Formats: sequence, C-alpha cells, structure tokens
Amino acid sequence: MSTALSDKERLRYSRHLLLNEVSEAGQLCLKQARVAVVGCGGLGSPALFYLAASGVGQLTFCDDDAVELSNLQRQIMYKVSHIGQPKAKAAGKVLASLNNQISLIPQPVRLNSSNIDSILQDSDWILDCSDNFATRYLLNQYCVQHRKVLISGAALGTQGQFMAFDFRASSPCYHCIFPKSSAQPVLNCQNAGVVSPLLGIIGSMQAMKAVSLIISDVPDKHSEMIVVDALSLQQRQFTLERDTACSVCS
Repeated sequence: MSTALSDKERLRYSRHLLLNEVSEAGQLCLKQARVAVVGCGGLGSPALFYLAASGVGQLTFCDDDAVELSNLQRQIMYKVSHIGQPKAKAAGKVLASLNNQISLIPQPVRLNSSNIDSILQDSDWILDCSDNFATRYLLNQYCVQHRKVLISGAALGTQGQFMAFDFRASSPCYHCIFPKSSAQPVLNCQNAGVVSPLLGIIGSMQAMKAVSLIISDVPDKHSEMIVVDALSLQQRQFTLERDTACSVCS
C-alpha cells in the first residue's frame, strides 16, 4: 500500500486534511489501517459507511444473513433491490460505489471459532456490530489473545451502549463487564424491537472511536461505557475496570 496520498485522495479527503487533529499524517494512518466489522446490520451499516468514507485502507466485513424487508427499517446500507441478497456482498457493492480507492473484503459467513483467525488475522481494529452474545464473547476472547482493539456496540429498544477495549494496553474486557452465563437473555431486535436512529448513533460512535484511535496510534488506557437513551438523547458514562478474577483477561 502506498505511503503517500494521490492527488485524487487529497481531493477526496480534503476536509480531513484541513484538520490539525487529522492532517496528512492522520489520513495516511487511515489509509494504512486494516479494520474488520463483524455484523453488517443496524450497527454495521453506519459504521461501514463512515469507515469507508473516511478512507480506511482495508475493510473486512462479515455477515451470513440475507437482506429482508424488515431490515430496511434500520439497516441503512440496503435498498429494496437488495432483498434476498447476502448482506456482506450487497454491502460490498454499496461501499465500492462510495469509495473505490480502498480495499473491501466481504465475508458472507457467520463468524465462529473455526474461521475467526482466517477472517480477522489481517485486521488490527475490530468492530463488534453483532447481535448475539456468542459472537461477542468469541470476539472478546480472540482480541484479548491477539492484543487487538475491540470496539463494541449494542442497541435494543430505546437504549444503546458503547464500549472500547484496547488490548494493546492494560484494559478490562467484555467478559469483565458481562460475565458469561448459561442464562443469558435472548432478547434482540427481532423479538424486542429497536428505534431506528439509535443504531445510527451507536454505529457512528464505533466508527468515530476507530478513526480516533487510528489517527492517534496511541494505546487507549482508559476504558469507559457510554449508555445512550434514544428518546431523551441523554448519555451516561461509566469507567470500566478489570476484574482480577476474569477467566479471559486476568
């Protein structure tokens, strides 16, 4: 991958280059970054849009679902014409039409313990945009073991939550905050509902955190959870600490 910006890239990312916080150095960091997004639905849609638009050089994204009519209420990546198509492949076409200067790697499969390394080994920044606990715990364990950055989002009903775990530094993990239990609730968007724009808020926060960490390239030693109430737009922020007895990261 080139270590310089082309004239076309300078024009495309000109609003980034105007910012002292980004500048050419930060844009080059984005160009050289390799980010994976797990889940191309309500959270993955806005996250992928902004990561692609920002110029992340390599985007890997996986989802084994096909687009359904009920997805269109919140999964802004897709149109009526995409119904029936695999989400990852449809997302790849949409993102390529947005930015044809980055590498897009759609993976139309469900992440599991057998394929996780082959899918994520080339990515340093992982966005968990999944909708089930099994995938969240799997991603957490993998990112702890391989010292990758995990940026987690979730939304249900009118409440959303955002967390980032930077395992390049001493960080708590998802398991510290939500210890694994055989009695995990099975509520999800399909059976409990979710207000549409909330997913845009949380997914955009995930993308913004990834961009922020990439351009700074400094491990984040502070882990926090942000809880968003969609109807009041109020946010609550909590400092996260490691569980010294955690079976995953202790």
